[in-house]
Amino acid sequence: MFDSHAAPVLPAQAADTLLGSQVLEVSLRSRRLAPILPGLKGLWAETEGDPAVTIAVLDGPVDLAHPCFTGAALTQIESLAPMMAATDAATEHGTHIASVLFGQPGSPLHGIAPFCRGISIPIFSAGEDRPFQGCSQIDLARALGLAVQHGAQLINVSGGELSLTGQAHPLLENAIDECRKAGVLIIAAAGNQGCDCLHIPAASGSVLAVGGMDAAGRPLDFSNWGRAYLEQGILAPAADIPGALPGEGIVERSGTSYATPIVTGIGALLLCLQRKQGRKPDPALVRKAILETASGCSVDPVSDCRRLLAGRLNLSKAFSSITRRPIMDQPQAIEASGAATDAIEPSLMPVAAKRIATEPETPPQAETAPKPKTCSCGGHAATAPQHVYALGQLGYDLMTEARCDSLVQKMAGLNGDLPLRGLAFDHHHMLGYLEKNPWDAASVEWTLNSDGTPIYAVRPQGPFASRAYECLREFLAEQERHEIERISIPGTLSGKARLLNGQVVPVLVPELRGMYSWTTAAVVKAVVGAAPADGAAADGRVDHDRKAVGVRNFLDRVYHGVRNLGMMPQERAMNFVATNAHEAGEIFESAIKDKMELDSINVTRSPICRPESDCWDVELYFFYPERQVQTVRKVYRCTVDVSDVVPVTIGQTRSWFTR
Repeated sequence: MFDSHAAPVLPAQAADTLLGSQVLEVSLRSRRLAPILPGLKGLWAETEGDPAVTIAVLDGPVDLAHPCFTGAALTQIESLAPMMAATDAATEHGTHIASVLFGQPGSPLHGIAPFCRGISIPIFSAGEDRPFQGCSQIDLARALGLAVQHGAQLINVSGGELSLTGQAHPLLENAIDECRKAGVLIIAAAGNQGCDCLHIPAASGSVLAVGGMDAAGRPLDFSNWGRAYLEQGILAPAADIPGALPGEGIVERSGTSYATPIVTGIGALLLCLQRKQGRKPDPALVRKAILETASGCSVDPVSDCRRLLAGRLNLSKAFSSITRRPIMDQPQAIEASGAATDAIEPSLMPVAAKRIATEPETPPQAETAPKPKTCSCGGHAATAPQHVYALGQLGYDLMTEARCDSLVQKMAGLNGDLPLRGLAFDHHHMLGYLEKNPWDAASVEWTLNSDGTPIYAVRPQGPFASRAYECLREFLAEQERHEIERISIPGTLSGKARLLNGQVVPVLVPELRGMYSWTTAAVVKAVVGAAPADGAAADGRVDHDRKAVGVRNFLDRVYHGVRNLGMMPQERAMNFVATNAHEAGEIFESAIKDKMELDSINVTRSPICRPESDCWDVELYFFYPERQVQTVRKVYRCTVDVSDVVPVTIGQTRSWFTR
């Protein structure tokens, strides 16, 4: 639906409204979210979090030096978003969202799940020309993959992009589906346009969308509603939500952005309750409990029931659904003075901000606050090299105007027919120049593209870099002659690069021994062999054609149906099998004998693996097309070890029947 040139994913608010909002000062002791959310105090009596439950916050950078995060198990992961000054709007947004979740007891802000483990993956940033710089859906897909790899069970996305159809970019849709398969729940803001409209990613089927309501449970005027949200959307408090302001202050803001971490925090505590009961944390079950126990129009009617989405968040009933017992709660007085709160007029604008100064003469009593448990996450190594095995087409970029002008001046003597600037962007003339000046292959930024959009910058390094650049030139020449359709590039990530159009992409250092180029037709021919001669038996020709169609169908599923970034281990396993299609060829040869056709492809972690390896099973499900009722399917499984930068298949292909 959109690529890096389309409107970016932004926080679920208008940034210009945020910056222009009125700021009021009041004095307030340590802020707690319990008065905003009935039942929260009773839930805290059961648990305030568990470091074995991990929440990822995909938002702006977080000011980890804020006093509310002292003692929090919260770390920040490097991403494509630049780390800006602590006063920029993106950092303000990210810090606020993170504090609603991880603010420590006894600090200026008591968050909802303070003792859960948190990871911040910045996707929003700010610049001199724009208060907010959003991310593309491809960047969001990449961040979702990072969150899963760092152990997240819940992912908070307080942002999105308006969508007419509710359909995400294929790469993002695949990343969302991989989260679902991995048992990771994405919770995303429904948006603040106040319309019957949808946001991505909130509208995607497995995501839990969050709209906003006031303290009386009425839908806020700015909160979106839409067809998809009626089944997968929940309303939560979204007016005057306190959160940390970079530095030392606390600020109140309104919007679905700030309702989202409330639902995420409650979801995390429900996961902690499952662990406390000796059960495996199940985000899908938590999502189901939140939606099924929501209070709808039958409880407290409104003029337009669609605006309630699936209903209002009912913490007590969600608690009972998970634990099978009632929650014990007690009312708690708000710690603000009456005069101060009376002076604040709650705003229902899409974004309203009220600055609240922390009370200097009554510092938090740290000695009485519960202390976070030691993290049992096993020391997730954020510095470990990120392996990639990606498929796509090759391109190049000139990075800066100066680099472009330099190459144009060098190439000007090769052909005077094209405008000088056009020389640098014409693949044929660039290849002619690089053939005579191969050392300048490092002067352009080689890119791996998906549907014309760069997803990686490819920068060879090491003693064989010159050979890798030679391969890149060969690949581009083959593409120009229409001799290949796609290439595979395995490697490791190393930093990021800014392209000439301003897009930022990760830098991929390629591994030469896994770089291949091919056409689908060539792979099919290599797998099934040459077509039988004209005089061959008819049955032989039919079997050959069926096998060729089956292999092509499998490859097309990978290339087009499940396009991915090749970052997550299951994606690397899938891409490797598609590249080394002889594995699939053996499977299709067997399936054809049974007169079966491909139904679906699934990738799961292998229960059997070698020590120090990471093994995944690529499963191909086949059905009988001649049977009207499909009661039996046959599964073929091959195992791929992705622990090395270039994956490898291990063991024999296995098969069995399933219903």
